[in-house]
Amino acid sequence: MALKNKPSSRISGISLRTKLVIGSGLATAVGVMLSLSLLLWFAEPAVSQTIVKQFSLLLLIIFGLSICIAIAVSYLFTRHLATSLMALEVGLLNFKDNDFSVSLPVGGDKQLQALAVLFNESAEALRKERQYIYQRELLLDKVIQSSPNVMLLLDDEQRVIYANDAARHLFNQGLRIEGIELNELIAQVADELSAALANPKDGLFSLSAKDCDSNGDGEPETWHLSRGQFLLNGQFHHLILLKQMTRELNRQEVAVWKKVIRIISHELNNSVAPIASMVNSGRMLTKDLDDPKLKLIFDTIEDRTSHLSQFIFDYARFAKLPVPKKSQVDWHKLTEQLQQHYRFFLENELPSSTIEFDLIQMEQVLLNLLKNAHESGAAADSISLSIVDSSLSDGTEGVYIEVNDKGSGMPAEVLRQALLPFYSTKQSGTGLGLPLCREIIEAHDGHISLQNRDERGLCVRLWLPK
Repeated sequence: MALKNKPSSRISGISLRTKLVIGSGLATAVGVMLSLSLLLWFAEPAVSQTIVKQFSLLLLIIFGLSICIAIAVSYLFTRHLATSLMALEVGLLNFKDNDFSVSLPVGGDKQLQALAVLFNESAEALRKERQYIYQRELLLDKVIQSSPNVMLLLDDEQRVIYANDAARHLFNQGLRIEGIELNELIAQVADELSAALANPKDGLFSLSAKDCDSNGDGEPETWHLSRGQFLLNGQFHHLILLKQMTRELNRQEVAVWKKVIRIISHELNNSVAPIASMVNSGRMLTKDLDDPKLKLIFDTIEDRTSHLSQFIFDYARFAKLPVPKKSQVDWHKLTEQLQQHYRFFLENELPSSTIEFDLIQMEQVLLNLLKNAHESGAAADSISLSIVDSSLSDGTEGVYIEVNDKGSGMPAEVLRQALLPFYSTKQSGTGLGLPLCREIIEAHDGHISLQNRDERGLCVRLWLPK
């Protein structure tokens, strides 16, 4: 079989132009020989013999010249064809290498021109398609990398083949994790996260403050884990998504409380207003009686209705918090205004950089925190305020504001519930001070945390993005 294939392989190795030239020469030779044969066949025998004897050399010269002319003419005429085919071959090789920048010169016969035009149009269409796909991939990668959701793509051997920026920060302090097996990543993370990843089912799990915050001062966070599987290029791939649910759950919880507050406020207002009106009417009707007991009754009812109205107003303010109106804030002016209400000292120099937030709302937050610090049993000269520039682990620039006191601190159970609406340990407290602070801070895309200090007292830390 190998011997039989040798001639065909040799012939196939010859270029098309060479084949055409050889074919033209052979065809010319056959034509000349056939013409001479017919001439000698139809001529008289004596004439044929004379031609063969006297003109044999001339016939050979004519035969040779005919073949040479045919080869030369065919070589000349196939010049554009050879050039076009070579250019087409180079262009297709570039296509094979995913290089669509090449284009063919349009020239030669109409058929070759049409072929070159078609090739150039195809190359232009492929360039545009690749550019579109490239831009779409860049956009998709930008969206995935910017997403706060943790995304891991694993192959069928549970090895990471793709991870976004949030995943790198959660598992490896921002370093690359592509190529690492999932078991190796699980060994480096918190037990709660490790158990959730080892569980093949979707679900919710919680991470403590030290596991989900590089500063370890945040509240426990709730995460949702979901899994997916798909077939790509004949191999199964596994997608793991981790979504931070803490803020969403808090937002839903606060929304429920606000709805309850609006309903209660509406019903109480409907009752308090007629009572206040009846008290005034009663005073007018009994003003001539001059009865001290009756006056005491009216004063008591009026005092309690006034107290209840203020109580409703405080709750309604929490339920109808306006959208922050942000503007640039002067730290020096803000701290001077705060010191007019409560005593404190600054732990460090104020930042030189500026930040934008709603001054009225943030002043309300800081006044509330300073008020709580003074009511904690701490000496007035031990309460401090700290404002420093800082950034999160993902590189987000912001500022930390701390209010520290040396009071009695908070028990662990109180710390867990201090930011919940209606929870208060004070006899006359409404349980809305810290929840209102939290609502304002989160409306500014920040977060608030409380923790007992190592020596004594409480630290309330706020973080606001720039």
